[in-house]
Amino acid sequence: MNRIRTKVLSIAGFDPSAGAGVLADIKTFEMHKVYGLGVVSSLTIQNEKEFLSNQWVPVETILQQVEVLLKEHKVEFVKIGLIESYDVLLKLTGLLKGFNPNVKIIWDPVIKASAGFTFHEDQDQEKICKVCSELYMITPNWQEIQFLVPNKDPMEAGKYLSRFCHVYLKGGHNSKNEARDYLLSKEGKVYPFKPKTIVAYPKHGSGCVLSSAITANLSKGYPLIKACIRAKDYITRFLASNETLLGNHKG
Repeated sequence: MNRIRTKVLSIAGFDPSAGAGVLADIKTFEMHKVYGLGVVSSLTIQNEKEFLSNQWVPVETILQQVEVLLKEHKVEFVKIGLIESYDVLLKLTGLLKGFNPNVKIIWDPVIKASAGFTFHEDQDQEKICKVCSELYMITPNWQEIQFLVPNKDPMEAGKYLSRFCHVYLKGGHNSKNEARDYLLSKEGKVYPFKPKTIVAYPKHGSGCVLSSAITANLSKGYPLIKACIRAKDYITRFLASNETLLGNHKG
């Protein structure tokens, strides 16, 4: 029997290598058997090893891309990746909630490209907290959480932001417990996620893939903890898929 798939929206940068950004998100959605809609927030000139430049898509154009999709498709879950500023992010959350007040938004705060290019330097704590209050979850890695909340260790920074939304702290840069992730729930609980195996092959865009895997699983109705466990298993398989920087998506 043919079944209509749940629709999930990605708003992220365009990476020509398809390892990260909106193309990686759409691949991940497809492997999870959800229908991926995509909106481009920036145009990058890069491959998996080299980052040359980034061009931000004007906020009006991003909003128009979103609006025309939401006129036709009801979306319950949205994953946002690379975005120009907190102000743009707030405009996006406002538009999304105007169409669906119950929409759940997951933000993967991309601060720096794996090839070294830095996208953001704004550490305005008031704006960061305001943004998080509009979100369901953020999925920073060890370095990104320290950028968002400086002068705190990653776990304390995660607990601080979990007052406003759920925080899934990706452990790829965790030197003490390699590859161990943590879900810091809005209810004040901490759940560790240890990989079944430690994989020695880093991947371009792995953070994007993990975040979109969580989003896809949530959209399929899995409870938060189960969605995170399934996404952790998926990213472990993705990392182990080959020895290059561009991973293979496997169901």
